[in-house]
Amino acid sequence: MPRVVPVGFYWTGDRIVVSTAPTSPKAHALSRRPQVALTIDTGSAPEEAKALLVRGLATLQTVDGVTDEYLAAARRSMDEPQLAEFEHNVRSTYKQMVRISIEPGAGRGFMTLAPAGYRCSSRT
Repeated sequence: MPRVVPVGFYWTGDRIVVSTAPTSPKAHALSRRPQVALTIDTGSAPEEAKALLVRGLATLQTVDGVTDEYLAAARRSMDEPQLAEFEHNVRSTYKQMVRISIEPGAGRGFMTLAPAGYRCSSRT
């Protein structure tokens, strides 16, 4: 059964990167079946709502410590004191992380921007 779980991400310019613990259900599922579908949404009111629907292929890499993209994503939403505390906590929590790199449109994929108010669901 597909799982739908909100996650943070980082856009590198050609790939979407999600970081997670090596023991996470998503790392286990994607190691068996790397085809993904994800939705990136924004807007706090229905008239502002936008969604980007992406299908692609995930590549997994276990790294020591914390992935660069995980910290880069945090930098977008935190000021320096918050970031310093966050980074300290994350580095003490994760001895390893899985870097999930998603190549949009790999294979039979697509990218679509849904109009405001459009509701959608996706499955992996």
